Amino acid sequence: MSGPRILPRILVVHGPNLNLLGARDPAQYGTTTLAEIDAELTRRAAAAGATVTCVQSNLEGELVDAIQGARGAADAIVLNPGGYTHTSVAIRDAIEAVGLPTVEVHLSNLHAREPFRHTSLTAARCVGQISGFGAQSYYLGLDAALAIVEGSRR
Repeated sequence: MSGPRILPRILVVHGPNLNLLGARDPAQYGTTTLAEIDAELTRRAAAAGATVTCVQSNLEGELVDAIQGARGAADAIVLNPGGYTHTSVAIRDAIEAVGLPTVEVHLSNLHAREPFRHTSLTAARCVGQISGFGAQSYYLGLDAALAIVEGSRR
């Protein structure tokens, strides 16, 4: 006899400058706001029988704290490290340390941008990376995280 079904818990971590979505360079990042993305992630998670917690910070240490805090509180992470993608060994190490499946997402296609954006320090510690689909990158990332969690429960 099985017990009650435990809802998958997904942590969504937004890095620096993502709080400015909708106003910051709409040609590159679109007009969807972070609040709209978070609301849609929450709606989609609920429809899939899951919960989502969204956090945003412009500070690297706070992002590390959020990732570390996911241990025991989340089953997977969807992460947009923003500009820290290309520079943060600390975020990379936090992903590795918590051992949770992490999906890296980006609104823009990193490989179609400036050469310094082509390298992600964090992606190597993630199960995959989705980029270039605007807000849809987050929704695809959520779908991937949920599939991974469900697959690990079988």
